[in-house]
Amino acid sequence: MQTFWDTLPKPFFVLAPLANVTDAAFRHMIAKYSKPGGPDVMWTEFVSADGLCFADEAGKQKLLLDLLYSEAERPIVAQFFTSNPETMEKAAALAEELGFDGIDINMGCPDKSIEKQGAGAKMITHPDVAREVIRAAKRGAPNLPVSVKTRLGYNKDTLDTWLPVILAEEPAAVTIHARTRKEMSKVPARWERVARAVEIRNEMQSKTLIIGNGDCADMADARERVAMSGADGAMLGRAIFGRPWLFGTSENSHSVETRLRIAVEHAKLFEELLGGTKNFAIMKKHFKAYCEGFPGAKELRMRLMETQNSKEIEEHVEAFLQTTQH
Repeated sequence: MQTFWDTLPKPFFVLAPLANVTDAAFRHMIAKYSKPGGPDVMWTEFVSADGLCFADEAGKQKLLLDLLYSEAERPIVAQFFTSNPETMEKAAALAEELGFDGIDINMGCPDKSIEKQGAGAKMITHPDVAREVIRAAKRGAPNLPVSVKTRLGYNKDTLDTWLPVILAEEPAAVTIHARTRKEMSKVPARWERVARAVEIRNEMQSKTLIIGNGDCADMADARERVAMSGADGAMLGRAIFGRPWLFGTSENSHSVETRLRIAVEHAKLFEELLGGTKNFAIMKKHFKAYCEGFPGAKELRMRLMETQNSKEIEEHVEAFLQTTQH
């Protein structure tokens, strides 16, 4: 079947799934401010497939907020983690029901609580289970493309044996975070290994797209890394902090005032969409990023860190702008 993956430009640039960062509010801001342009694909935050199946009603409702999206974010991929094929099949069926464009399986997260469930990066050490989970996702959502996000290996680089296991299941795309689980994000991403992933894919005559991930500072950097590695696309994650316009064509044209007003808008939208369930403190990592690189940024940042709601954010920002404009 033809899917959105088949229609993307080459190279393409996609938004990483970041827990407690790329939620519905932030993705909405990215879709709005990355114009013209924008990510070619967006991912949700990762969601527990087991939780969707076994949590009580309140827990399920909370997880469903992580699967909230708007039409402006398409194509949008729902990302799940589990080591249980049965719950993956059900989660995939739910994603199809909710109208997602694709499903992604997290096989790279190093969080210990997720690894205890045999999920995330732990999947790298259980290739047979990984294959079962990919098959289950395809069964659950026969009309959606299934992709995988993973790493070079667990304790050491095992890309040459690990990637063929995934490619054998013919996923639409594989994102390679160019570090091992052991390395976390403590060493520079090794994009020469993304180049090796492309070679492996070609040797296997696979049609799976290879997406490189790790250390892309901005779009220019991402383009260079893609050109060097031969990957089909790049995934950008941490570079998006405080820069919802990152994927657009006017990356550097935002004044301090514009940036701060976008921060206020972001805070208001977070409250509107997620405030009843998610803690406002989640927004603080964003304020840290919005407030940097201009005179008075540190003082403003410290004040924003003390806030409890969007109204207080707006008051501090307006007061700051008045003092800087007079």
